[in-house]
Amino acid sequence: MNTAPAFYPIGTPGTPWGDSERNQWLSRQVRHRSYGSEVVSKIEYLRARFDVEEYGRLEYGDESFPLLAIRSRDWNDDLPVVLVTGGVHGYETSGVHGALQFVDQHAADYAGRVNLLVAPCVSPWAYERIHRWNPNAIDPNRSFRENSPAEESAALLRLVAPIRDRALMHIDLHETTDTDETEFRPALAARDGKPFEPGGIPDGFYLVDDSENPQPEFQQAVIAAVEKVTHIAPADDNNEIIGSPVVARGVIEYPLKQLGLCASITNAPYKTTTEVYPDSARATPEQCNAAQAVAVCAAIDYALAHQ
Repeated sequence: MNTAPAFYPIGTPGTPWGDSERNQWLSRQVRHRSYGSEVVSKIEYLRARFDVEEYGRLEYGDESFPLLAIRSRDWNDDLPVVLVTGGVHGYETSGVHGALQFVDQHAADYAGRVNLLVAPCVSPWAYERIHRWNPNAIDPNRSFRENSPAEESAALLRLVAPIRDRALMHIDLHETTDTDETEFRPALAARDGKPFEPGGIPDGFYLVDDSENPQPEFQQAVIAAVEKVTHIAPADDNNEIIGSPVVARGVIEYPLKQLGLCASITNAPYKTTTEVYPDSARATPEQCNAAQAVAVCAAIDYALAHQ
């Protein structure tokens, strides 16, 4: 893993960013890949089997990004609803493509059993820049709350509002990468005028449960399924993963709603956030995508069996 920089090249240490620093940061962002060709095209391919809707549109400068969701074609209001989200952090590639792989390869198995709602790429501008933030230097995954400062988060909240109280399960697909330590955490500290405290990156897959409504058996069912595809992250010497106590093998807990995290946007009894480690020498991109898809299947299977 690369070593984190001693200082971040934007701003003055100890002083939060203003408009000048945010504009300087934005000027450094480069488009590396295409949301249209890599994501929208795959969603359009699925339109023959699923309903596709545009639930919002992001307008950033001269760029426009349709926000697309995939729904079960046989939607039945008598069935429970399952929500799958990916790409809340645009740089977390397997969250996007794992969600699409689940729809393509596995969603038909649940026809007539659940209503599926899948938002595979919540942050398309960040997907193209391989970044964590939106162009306003805001993290959408700390912004899922009323009057959200992130349009990505606000749009998803509007989409989900009608099924918020009907959802049985919500799984939010993420990655933890080496660049969390070399770029994104240093940038966060600089933006907020705080000192950067180096940490470690866990080698393997793990889950984030809701500390306000933990479901340990549900989490372990997902861990057991994913372990057949990729390895599970061990606890560090402090029995922690990224600074949080390990409550069970491969599982930590966050107060989801308090932190404004995506996994808090429904009242589903079963919620989890996946974290794949794509930089591991022991994992390929194909394994990472498969791990996300398998996690979705295991989560739905458990929720249906225990509803």
